[in-house]
Amino acid sequence: MTELVFDTPVTFLVGENGSGKSTLLETLACAVGSITVGAEPVNRDPSLAPMRSLAQYLRLVWQKRTRKGFYLRAEDFFGFARRIGQIQNGLREDLAAVDEEYQGRSDYAKSLAKMPYRGELGALQRSYGAGLDSRSHGESFLQLFQARFVPGGLYLLDEPEAPLSPVRQLSLLAILKKMVAEQAQFIIATHSPILMAYPGAGILNFEDGKIHPDVYENLDHVNLTRDFLNHPEVFLRLLEDEDEHEN
Repeated sequence: MTELVFDTPVTFLVGENGSGKSTLLETLACAVGSITVGAEPVNRDPSLAPMRSLAQYLRLVWQKRTRKGFYLRAEDFFGFARRIGQIQNGLREDLAAVDEEYQGRSDYAKSLAKMPYRGELGALQRSYGAGLDSRSHGESFLQLFQARFVPGGLYLLDEPEAPLSPVRQLSLLAILKKMVAEQAQFIIATHSPILMAYPGAGILNFEDGKIHPDVYENLDHVNLTRDFLNHPEVFLRLLEDEDEHEN
């Protein structure tokens, strides 16, 4: 395939590990010049060096160019959450330091000195609450999306279901629907049959070294999950038989 068309508000990249989903997403992030969450910028991240070279061979055609949005790998989120917590703790320490430095000064002078720290801390608390690392991974992941998704953005997400329970994945679907109504677009690499069920989503299937459009009902991830849930005893019996054969 020499041309990929992302003509739906939500497009899923599906396939087995190693099939190229993440490589394509990373290359798109480099070609777009997307900002990142919790990682080095795409133009400096050493892990993206091969993708920056590959991105030179992409020709992007936009229906409507946007500078909004971001690229996120699930594994980068945890470092981002720690940094937000460290920044908040640092601002609280700065506020305490003002109290010590301004002993004997007027309350007005002390209030003026605290103002920039309070402003920045307040902005972080409005976006992320007490801190992303103060909640469960799933809750904090959704909080990040709610804080950082803006109308008209392009969002490249690599396996966002990783820290999410099935219920939280349904919550993410609701967030996607809300943002699509505000002209946002999503390209998502995923293994989750729950996310793949987003109504009207485009699906690009990576298999046998090729990329082709597909439909939800045909996907191996979907059919295997459905078959297992309907008949778990069959799969468990196969595992037992295999174990006995190996012994």
